[in-house]
Amino acid sequence: MSRLPATIVIFAGFFLIGKLFLLWGILLPDIAADLQMSEVVSGALFSLFSVGMMLGAVIGGKYASRFEYMPLLATLFSMNTALLLLVSVLTAWQWFLVLAVLIGVVSSTIFTIGHTLIARMYAEKRFTMMGLMDFMFSLGTFAASFFVTLLYIVDHNWRLPIQVLAGVMIVLSCYAFIAARSQAKVLKGQPKAPKKTLAFGVIIKQPVFIFLTLLTFGYGAVEFGNANWFVSYAQNGLGFTGEQSRNLLAFFTAGMVISRLTFPFLLRFVSVHRMIVIMATASLAGVFALKLMPSFYGIGAGNLMLGLGLGGLFPLALSAAMNIDSDNGPVLSGISIIGNSTGVQVASFSTGLWANFVPLTTAFWVIPLGGCVLWLASYGYSRKIKYHRS
Repeated sequence: MSRLPATIVIFAGFFLIGKLFLLWGILLPDIAADLQMSEVVSGALFSLFSVGMMLGAVIGGKYASRFEYMPLLATLFSMNTALLLLVSVLTAWQWFLVLAVLIGVVSSTIFTIGHTLIARMYAEKRFTMMGLMDFMFSLGTFAASFFVTLLYIVDHNWRLPIQVLAGVMIVLSCYAFIAARSQAKVLKGQPKAPKKTLAFGVIIKQPVFIFLTLLTFGYGAVEFGNANWFVSYAQNGLGFTGEQSRNLLAFFTAGMVISRLTFPFLLRFVSVHRMIVIMATASLAGVFALKLMPSFYGIGAGNLMLGLGLGGLFPLALSAAMNIDSDNGPVLSGISIIGNSTGVQVASFSTGLWANFVPLTTAFWVIPLGGCVLWLASYGYSRKIKYHRS
């Protein structure tokens, strides 16, 4: 497989999906007001999106390797485009919940393929390329706040950002189809590698990968719990304006971007297992600052610290796992996404459910609790990684 077209599609796709993931949280106040969604329904939206992510991780982990990756990526991006266009014309929240599941399935399968392809194509510099790939995801989340602010100047309508994103995604899908077609012509007549269905059972029985699943659970609870609820927490709970809340969230996404861009260079001086603990500790300090320092600068600093600690943790942990068992890359990506999505589901829904009975400023404590789970799982995983390297 030609590395350049596949890398362009995956990196650009991760950027767009990163933007898509954060759009839900940024646009939530406007969507909820327009579609008359309660806090419980809002929490269910994120939970169902996570259910879709889990289903996509299972499907992608087991079956994606049976197909040619580039045509499959092109098809998946086309499906996401169609689903986003449907979301942009909705007038009832009930259909929004259905489409959230489907978008989660498609996006998760794209993640599984992206992680697997990059890890295989760049085995000699896996940590760097996996970090850059997730850097593109974080760059998309970082750009999301400014993307919405810019489009709201044109029309203060939550549907417009989704429609514009869908338009860009169909362009990427067309490029992926063209690249896949060109590659098929080059490889015509050459023997194809055997395709097989992978199994989860062998992987999840190993303690090191159990800790990986727990780590990604805490990671999802903190990252997307904060991404999904922070704007509502800052705007409705602490009294910041919508623009201030989006800008404060940008400190978090900026930290994520910086972390994913720089952590591979820090590995020259710090071992992988120590870096995991350092990042988890920074995340824990940042997430508690969001609750204990409720001023503009305190929250900005907390979000930045959280992003710096959290950003590189997922690609670092997944790359370390693929170094242990690279043949089962899709399954490792799948269990990571399942853990991540379960964390998102638990944190997002429980925050919304709790906020139905207490102020959101109290319910937001779910996110720091997720930070505690993340730190404990990261410490356990780091011990297992150290054992496998010795």
